[in-house]
Amino acid sequence: MTDKPRNFPLPLSSVTDKGQKKQPVFGPVATPQTATRNAAYNALHNTAPNTAGKPTHAPAPGMPASTHGLNARPGRPVGVPPERVPPAAPRQDALVSGAVRRAMVARVAQQGVRDRAVLSALEAVPRHLFVEEGLAPQAYIDASLPIGHHQTISQPYIVGRMIEVMRQGATLQRVLEIGTGCGYQAAVLACIAQDVYSIERIKPLHELAKANLRPLRVPNLRLHYGDGMLGLPQAAPFDGIILAAAGLEVPRALLEQLAIGGRLVAPVGERSQHLELVTRVAKSEWQRQMLEDCHFVPLRPGTV
Repeated sequence: MTDKPRNFPLPLSSVTDKGQKKQPVFGPVATPQTATRNAAYNALHNTAPNTAGKPTHAPAPGMPASTHGLNARPGRPVGVPPERVPPAAPRQDALVSGAVRRAMVARVAQQGVRDRAVLSALEAVPRHLFVEEGLAPQAYIDASLPIGHHQTISQPYIVGRMIEVMRQGATLQRVLEIGTGCGYQAAVLACIAQDVYSIERIKPLHELAKANLRPLRVPNLRLHYGDGMLGLPQAAPFDGIILAAAGLEVPRALLEQLAIGGRLVAPVGERSQHLELVTRVAKSEWQRQMLEDCHFVPLRPGTV
């Protein structure tokens, strides 16, 4: 036995602590492949990679050249422009993940996501920390990846697209996410909105999200274990609601928890799914707009 104080596991309050915050800790991408090493070399030497005739994509105008948001100095409030925060000293592992992450963001922008705040949030969040170590080299490809329990982490494009549609350039004070999963999308949302609430119905995934987010010290994110189809009435109304699972229709409880003028984005359908944007225009009136096709895991009631 030892008399040293017990430090782990840390409490959930460490994720939502509004007091003094510790510097985020970013781990290296596991076993970087040749492309990853080349990206790191190019980032260190400020040279463009040889893409065999393909154009090199730089970050969109106005985007930061290094990671911000979650990778910020302690105490930086959400919404403060990252250029006002002196960057931390670069590390080799940060350069590896950062270079590949910027390339991922460039691809998402090419696919049509134009909101610079959303693109900056995607660049800020280290996606490789939210997948299993063996999948870390694939973390920045534009694909969903398994996270266990028949669930997935959504592809970067669809994360950016749904948040962009929900935001529509507006300032979001309070946002609700249905389906925390591994916590990745919640972390991206925390760079966009003032306060983020996220619900997960699968207990092991709820615990996984807490473990993934704990080192990042995200002060404006609150995780809840419960039935996402019921929403979170005690924290309503919400300026935005985003669903990471597809139902045959949007649950009525979630529509009622939208603020007037608020927007909800959800995948709808069974075998054939599409994104649907719902805007609450009055106390008893909602407008619906069908967007692009998509594919999500099914939305289910209850908890497990």
